[in-house]
Parts: sequence; C-alpha cells; structure tokens
Amino acid sequence: MQSFDYRGVKRDSTPGDLIVLHPDELHDGRAGMAGGFRYRMAYVEPGLIMRALAGRAGGTPFVRDAVCRDGRLLRALIGLLGDLDHALEPLERDAAIGELAEALLALDPSCALCRPETPAERACVLARDFPADNLDEAVDSQRLEAVTGLDRYALARHFRRRYGTSPHRYLVMRRLERARALIRQGQGLADAAAASGFADQSHMTRRFRQAYGLSPGRWRAMQAGATDPAA
Repeated sequence: MQSFDYRGVKRDSTPGDLIVLHPDELHDGRAGMAGGFRYRMAYVEPGLIMRALAGRAGGTPFVRDAVCRDGRLLRALIGLLGDLDHALEPLERDAAIGELAEALLALDPSCALCRPETPAERACVLARDFPADNLDEAVDSQRLEAVTGLDRYALARHFRRRYGTSPHRYLVMRRLERARALIRQGQGLADAAAASGFADQSHMTRRFRQAYGLSPGRWRAMQAGATDPAA
C-alpha cells in the first residue's frame, strides 16, 4: 500500500491500482503500511501526449481521480511498463504513447475538440515546442512573440488555458527534467545545470527545491540508494 499527498488531499493506493499525477503538480509518497510498497512508473512529457492528440484535444487530459483502475489505461501502461528490461523500439514507443494518450483522453472527454484548431491554439503549440527544443538558450517573451505571432499577454492567457501553467513554468519544468536525466546518468550538478539552461548550479538548486521539495544533491543521493541492492 502506498500513501501520498496530492492537490491537498491524502490518497491511498493498493496493489492493482493505477496512479495518474498531472504534470508539474507537487506530490510526495510513502509506504502506507509497515511492509512497504513497490511500483512501476513512467514519466511522459506532456508535449508527447498533445502531439499524439494533435487536432483532437484542446489541452492535456486531466484525470481528476489520481487513483483508478481503468482497464484501457492499464492496457496502455502495460505497453510502456510491461517489461522494464526491454528498451522500447521507436515505433513501439510511439504506439505505446499513442495508446496512453487515447486512454487519457477517454478519461477526460472535456478536453476533446469539436472544432478545428484555432490560430491561438496553434500559437500555444509553437510556444510549447520552441522552448523545449531550445532548453540551453535564453527564451524571452519577445522571442516567443516572434515565433507565435501573439503578444506575450494573450499568449500567456491562452497557454495557461490549454496547458494549465505558464510558458515560463513549462520551460523551467522541462529544464528540470533534463537536469534530472543528466544527474541520473552521473553528470555533476554544475555541469547538469549548465547543460539544462540554468544560469548556474544555485539557480538550478533553487528551482529544483521549489518544484520537488528537496535539493538536487539530496535527490541524487536518494536515486543512488534506490539502485543500490545493499541500500
């Protein structure tokens, strides 16, 4: 059994349950009983879900029940997590993400589009993809205005409506994802910060604490302990 706090509410999951956490939402996790718990997890970049639902969804699907037992979602997750010793081939990965996107859309039909994509929605896609593809560059409002054709205030308003966060927050979270991947691969904290577009290590540390509630160094130590059979 696992217990965790999410969106201001304590949740519990038992064997067979599925847990869906919305991107960038703070959460924690702990054993719900003395025996501890084990689980399989996939981090899927929200942009991949939106690409899979291109022209069919007006925003990232939001599953309000963080703990569920939806059969379609389970089948999709088996495609991603069924064999952790097997590296997914590109086509296999794309198919699995497509199935996951469809399962999430079925759980949140409110975000399905019943009309063609508007210019503002297309601008949001550009504002999402451009910073994510240029994490090591300084991306400011003026550049996003040039890329999207919308002024910064209209863009921020449409972006938040579509993705539930601001363009800057979205960019910071993608930078943190890259930093975590590099740290997990053994790269030093300062190098990971520079490669992820942060001004310096202290900048990354500040953002890391704000997002995850602990420092990169502490997170690195926890990852090492999780992979150490003697831990």
